[in-house]
Amino acid sequence: MPASPAPEFSTPVKFKYVKLGYQYLVNHFLTFLFIPIIATLTLHLIRTGPEEYFHSLWRMSPQYVDILHAICSVFLVVIVCTVYFMSRPRPVFLLDYSCYNPPKSCRVPFAKFMEHIHHIPSFDEKSVQFQMHILERSGLSEETCLPPASHYIPPKITIEASRAEARLVIFSAIDDLLKKTGLKPKDIDILIVNCSLFSPTPSLSAMIVNKYKLRSNIRSFNLSGMGCSAGPISVDLARDILQAHPDSKALVVSTEIITPNFYTGNQRSMLLPNCLFRMGAAAVLLSNRRRDAHRAKYRLLHIVRTHRGAGDKAYHCVYEEEDKDGVSGISLSKDLMAIAGEALKSNITTIGPLVLPVSEQLLFLLTLIARRLINHKWKPYIPDFKQAFEHFCIHAGGRAVIDEIQKNLHLSAEHVEASRMALHRFGNTSSSSLWYELSYVEAKGRMRRGDRVWQIGFGSGFKCNSAVWKCLRTVQTPTDGPWAECIHRYPVDIPSRRLEALILSLTPMQTKNN
Repeated sequence: MPASPAPEFSTPVKFKYVKLGYQYLVNHFLTFLFIPIIATLTLHLIRTGPEEYFHSLWRMSPQYVDILHAICSVFLVVIVCTVYFMSRPRPVFLLDYSCYNPPKSCRVPFAKFMEHIHHIPSFDEKSVQFQMHILERSGLSEETCLPPASHYIPPKITIEASRAEARLVIFSAIDDLLKKTGLKPKDIDILIVNCSLFSPTPSLSAMIVNKYKLRSNIRSFNLSGMGCSAGPISVDLARDILQAHPDSKALVVSTEIITPNFYTGNQRSMLLPNCLFRMGAAAVLLSNRRRDAHRAKYRLLHIVRTHRGAGDKAYHCVYEEEDKDGVSGISLSKDLMAIAGEALKSNITTIGPLVLPVSEQLLFLLTLIARRLINHKWKPYIPDFKQAFEHFCIHAGGRAVIDEIQKNLHLSAEHVEASRMALHRFGNTSSSSLWYELSYVEAKGRMRRGDRVWQIGFGSGFKCNSAVWKCLRTVQTPTDGPWAECIHRYPVDIPSRRLEALILSLTPMQTKNN
């Protein structure tokens, strides 16, 4: 084959250097402005001589001395103010976000799900019954959705089908976000994508760059294997990058691709994800430009990350592995709830001093001292986080997780309503679930200016991550979004059926079954 002709680089290179020179001139305008002034003063000093110059300054009238002092004072104030504002961390604003709304054709009612797994030959009768019990107690509704490839019998677990799901959920969320914000793809400076279990080559971030023809100098990152708590991790990474690069916008995409992760074996600890996880994605637009504050919805206040992976039990409690028959899946340990509780305890111990009023911090400190000095059997004081936050977005990982956090933090049913309803309507959408919950609060018309939001995510590793946002303006009830067609039906009453008993009994049942 004849060799391809080399591309012509001369014209683009010249234009590139002209553009870089123009940017450098604009960014250093003040420096270039002061160079002639400094050079003129230096030449005047050299010509008149240092001694004669300073002697003439000394003989100046008091009026000129006062003017000189005033000018010096003004310059000193300007320098101090400049140093102060430049040393302050740049604010991070959330301009808007969008959640993927699955089509009705992807719905999986309970009857359809059960008929589906009945016709998968690899499932034995006990596994079918177990999944039925899980589904009934899961808190999911008849409207949750699975990707098209999961509707085949058996499920179509291929890389191309997985990419098709990724394109469907990610592009739909981004398209909606671009439409709402009027943002042009070329204006995106930073791209961060998190998807735990599906990590193709090229990456999902490269797929987005290719689809929207993003700039060649975009800073893109693809996070994988970080579980359901990767949403706050992505926001934390975006915040750090925005601190280093002024006047920038960051696009954060959180999702989980279900297609390649449907488990077809019979190990019960691996069957839970089949019943809980559903398709979803969220696209979030962040900015560090102060002029965007007037149109932003929220401002990021704090990110607190807790990692318990140093302990073996915590590291293995959510673990991807193969069963005895060589079928891969996600295994959930019976210690999951206890480990999640410990991770949450460490997280709130860190975030408490940042957000709680002084009265609650003093009560916590006094109780801690009393337990150490008087009676260690006294129950520790749980701070009232309702005084620090108006809204709680707890990862919709399952009813047991929501129940435990509600119990431990003494939250009301209304405080966990968004989490329960998101689980009911969309299922466990992994890292994007926090945004479906925030969207629920907005769809109910409850978000007011000054309200504070606490997002809490749990994920493999084991991790507990928190993000704290402050609402900058009263959010008008949206007429679109994932809740637009069904918000009038919520909240719904969910029968009280406990799921954690099944989780805690996974290992004994598995042993008995084997």
